[in-house]
Amino acid sequence: MDQQAIRAQMPTLVAGHVPRNIRTFKYRVFDGEPKRSTMGFFVDPEPFDGTVIAITDAAIVIKVGRADFAVVDRNMVTQQPAEGDKVHVQPYARRCFDGKRADTPEERTETWNGHSYSVKTVVLGSAAAKLPIPTPQCPELKALIEQLEELPAPDGYRRITHLLVDAGARDFTWVDPEPDDIIKTPPAIAFDVATGKFEGRVTVLYERGDDLYAVELRRGEELVERVDEVFADSLGEVLERLIDDGQWRQIRLEIFPVPARTRRQKVSA
Repeated sequence: MDQQAIRAQMPTLVAGHVPRNIRTFKYRVFDGEPKRSTMGFFVDPEPFDGTVIAITDAAIVIKVGRADFAVVDRNMVTQQPAEGDKVHVQPYARRCFDGKRADTPEERTETWNGHSYSVKTVVLGSAAAKLPIPTPQCPELKALIEQLEELPAPDGYRRITHLLVDAGARDFTWVDPEPDDIIKTPPAIAFDVATGKFEGRVTVLYERGDDLYAVELRRGEELVERVDEVFADSLGEVLERLIDDGQWRQIRLEIFPVPARTRRQKVSA
């Protein structure tokens, strides 16, 4: 979407939708590109409701306040609305494996002087997605968990665990061997995914001899593909190539149903 063209068109597109006593208007652009705060770190946009006031070949303009508008890339929405539709828009936001937004404040209970109270903590710029795996005894498995949680995905916006969340990763299992069994039963993490690229079981396992990783794709007992000699900093690229279909980039748009009374009035008109 050409943002310079949109900027030039906006005064005309919003004409008639801004109160006469307001001389300026604001708008935000949602085109699938990650947003950064004034401090430079990535932020996840909040969902919003509004009314569609204009549609161009490239953009959908939605009024969300008296003089506030949203411009949404028309090629990225999951539904195509019409002018006048009331819509709910949910841009992509990084999430955890429990479905919550990754920027949800961490809540814990503490006790002071015999009284319990709740504390919410937010780390600016942090949107971690922790694997649903308990702390292991095996150092190599612990290192793999940390790498998946902390290393960036190839898009630079998500971490590898966000990539797994977006691929629908579930039913996690892991191998946490004793030190003497690390070759016979290598440390591994396995999970199911379902994307447009692959549906089945994915296993990331540690290869002791080379101090590298391997990634396996299976459907049932069938080995579909195995990638050996994967360096830690290449895990994101390999997993993206194998299981990431890019659907996470879509902007979810839902059209609110028109009340029956309003439909009758339109028909009568």
